[in-house]
Amino acid sequence: MSKISYYTAEGLKKLKEELNQLKDVERPKASNAIAEARDKGDLSENAEYDAAKEAQGMLEMRISKLEETLSNARVIDESQLDNSKVLVLSKVKIKNQLNGMEMDYTLVADGEADLASGKISVNSPIGKGLLGKSVGEVAQINVPSGVINFEIIEISR
Repeated sequence: MSKISYYTAEGLKKLKEELNQLKDVERPKASNAIAEARDKGDLSENAEYDAAKEAQGMLEMRISKLEETLSNARVIDESQLDNSKVLVLSKVKIKNQLNGMEMDYTLVADGEADLASGKISVNSPIGKGLLGKSVGEVAQINVPSGVINFEIIEISR
């Protein structure tokens, strides 16, 4: 069974661009590499040919995975989202109750997660723990080092 993923319009555009790059640029390169290696002679002892075939297999697997992701992708209409609870695309300000540190995160789909820019996956432990919470609630989140309590300070878009 396929799993539906929700993306921003920008995130979906990036996926489509990556797929087009792989199909239009990388796939022909892989075919040329195989043809060049094949022209070098005996295929049974040709490491270059084996490497080119393996690279092509990995490329085709990536293309297939992207096509599957795109076929199950849905764009989120941000105007229909409720700001009273933490949902996908919510910008959340949370406070670690143990050390008082405040953090800002945007909850996004797996493919768009980028911790350096403050985007965390809704399927990460913190993302799962925050989903559905409202301002003022405390989320108890199981992380590898134990349980951390985060207070939801603010939710925005």
